[in-house]
Parts: sequence; structure tokens; C-alpha cells
Amino acid sequence: MTMLESPFAEVAALLLAAAPVASRSAGSGGHGSGYTARVVETLTLAVERPGLVEFTEQVQDVVGRAGVGDGLCTLFIQHTSASLMVQENADPSAVRDLERWLDRLVPAGDPLYTHTHEGDDDMPAHIKSALTATSLSIPVIGGRLALGTWQGVFLWEHRRSRGRRNVVVHVGA
Repeated sequence: MTMLESPFAEVAALLLAAAPVASRSAGSGGHGSGYTARVVETLTLAVERPGLVEFTEQVQDVVGRAGVGDGLCTLFIQHTSASLMVQENADPSAVRDLERWLDRLVPAGDPLYTHTHEGDDDMPAHIKSALTATSLSIPVIGGRLALGTWQGVFLWEHRRSRGRRNVVVHVGA
């Protein structure tokens, strides 16, 4: 059964029609604009090694392009062996400690794993992703991510060999 044949197709069409979309022009959707702004972009991030990679600035750039004064930024990673996290970005030792702790908790090469088609770090990467988060929601206040002083947005790569990861960023008012 296709979406058009589904009994929910009419409801879905009504919901989509009820969600106004603003243009991506600068300043749209700001305070007091009277309509809802929404931007969806996919960030492609290069990753060279396992671990946490901060990309707060790239997310803030999307928020800026959205022109949303107050709203919500939602991020979703389109992979099953990487995850997302809001974490301390001031002291690199916090990141290193997290990486080491999770590696100790879920080691590569455990003989318990049977899903090893792509290497001994494949199943541990899926477990690490399941234990962390594949999506985040961050409030937008005054056109900025409402992160704390020492907080940053991170992609957590759980595989040894990856080139690029896609993160969908949705910003809405």
C-alpha cells in the first residue's frame, strides 16, 4: 500500500498543508514576523578517526541562515555506527575521558559479537550508538543555540575507518 492509498494519507496531506514554510532569506522568521520559519539542511562532516568531533559552528550557521529568533534546532545522524552528543568543549580531557570510558565499556574484538562483516569494530560501533543518541534537540533563543558556556555539539564516530557522516539539521520557529 502506498502513502496515497493509506487511510492516513488525507491526515498526512492536511498536516503538511498546515505547516507553512518560510523562505531562506535573511531575517525571515525573526521576532514578531507573524509566520513560521523552517529550514532543513544536511551537513556532511568529514571524520578521520574514532572519537568526538565538534561541529557547533556549522550548526549555528544553519540556525543563522534559518533566521529563526526563538524556536528549536533538531539534529539527526543518518548512520547506525555514529552518534550525537552535547558535551563540554572547553577542556579536551573531558572528551578523551569519555572516549576511553566507552571503549572500555564496549571493546572491539569481543568474541561475543557475531556481526563482524565489516570488521571487529562494527558491532561495538552499533552498541555505542545505541547507548548514546542519534538525535538532539536544542532550543534556539535570540537566533542562537541555547547552549551553556562550556557546551558544544559533537558527532561521535564509533568506527575506525569512515570518511563522511551526514547530519540532518532542522530549525523551526
